[in-house]
Amino acid sequence: MIAQVRSELARYLRTETFGGALLLIAAAGALIWVNSPWGASYTTMVDTKLAIPALHLDLTLADWTKDGLLAIFFFVAGLELKRELVVGELADRKRATLPIVAALGGVLMPALIAMAVGHGVEGMDRGWAIPVATDIAFALAVLAMTGSRIPAGARVFLLSLAVVDDLIAILLIAVLFTTTLKMLWLLTAIACFAGWALGQKFRIGTPFLYVPLGLLSWYALHEAGIHATLAGVACGLLTRVRPDPDEDEHRVPAARLEHFFQPISAALCVPLFALFASGVPLDSEVLSKLFTNRLSLAIILGLLVGKTIGIFGFSWLAVRLGIAERPGDLGYRDMFALSVLGAIGFTVSLLVAELALEDVGDGSAAELAKAAVLLTSLAASLAGSALLLRRGRAHQARRDERALQSQE
Repeated sequence: MIAQVRSELARYLRTETFGGALLLIAAAGALIWVNSPWGASYTTMVDTKLAIPALHLDLTLADWTKDGLLAIFFFVAGLELKRELVVGELADRKRATLPIVAALGGVLMPALIAMAVGHGVEGMDRGWAIPVATDIAFALAVLAMTGSRIPAGARVFLLSLAVVDDLIAILLIAVLFTTTLKMLWLLTAIACFAGWALGQKFRIGTPFLYVPLGLLSWYALHEAGIHATLAGVACGLLTRVRPDPDEDEHRVPAARLEHFFQPISAALCVPLFALFASGVPLDSEVLSKLFTNRLSLAIILGLLVGKTIGIFGFSWLAVRLGIAERPGDLGYRDMFALSVLGAIGFTVSLLVAELALEDVGDGSAAELAKAAVLLTSLAASLAGSALLLRRGRAHQARRDERALQSQE
């Protein structure tokens, strides 16, 4: 009975609805806490140092969530992307074209809008990357809660789009936020990845190989000057997803690892990151700057307008030009609603805001940027939910009409 309860709990933790709910609770809790009379205790918690002197790691709790716990989130994202590329929706080139083109549009348009609006603003030399990422957990949670009556192809499209979108954002993090590169440590990380790949090739299944390799690759990238969360992505992409002829598909390493780590990511890693990253003081000064400061306007317009136009516009153009096919059960209005959900840029956008603006001024730029991300993500989730509910009623009416005709 205990094993069954644990299994059901793990299954529930793997659902997007639960993960998104925890993320929202953590973000709301951080906002309430930091803007309450006890806000100083939140700042003290975030800035508390948890150092490991022997490894020369002198990180705050916020840094550990940003560099450490998010590596697990990106490991799960890497596993999911590898599965989609090899045996999933992205394995078929024709079916993969639409979400890939949509993801490219969802990266290019926000970046261009942010560059145009924020041109010349301090920090925008890298801050233009803040609105380029769609939050997988948050967007899928909203879809699961409000889009249950629209066709199943909606989830496949949004998931594929968000995975490709986040891969591009992760590559941007590697390019934009790598400072001093230490080649010896980089070679050490590459050797760890090679060991991981060889272990997969020779079907070695013991965690006594992969846990040390994963931890060492994380530490090596951190010491090399590259954002350490990339270790999670690399290990996920190097994990085997195709079953052997005599192997059950549920026993494939990627499936087992995702089954194990996804609840940890959903219930611990992402909510804790949201708790430590979402504590933005929303005083009158920040609120007054949200719609007047060009930095915040660049992020708001980049996310809300750029994402919607980029995802929907590029998708529509790809279908019209014949280079991609629209899923037969999804209409253009459905795709527009999903494009609005693409403007939810929570996890990765907050991460990029911290990385891009942490040294700008006295830290107020990063706080303003995070407030803009939070506000826009809330607006996109509400607007997307309203559109999905409306589309759901339309699809349900069609299904009821067809059922009535078949009875006649």
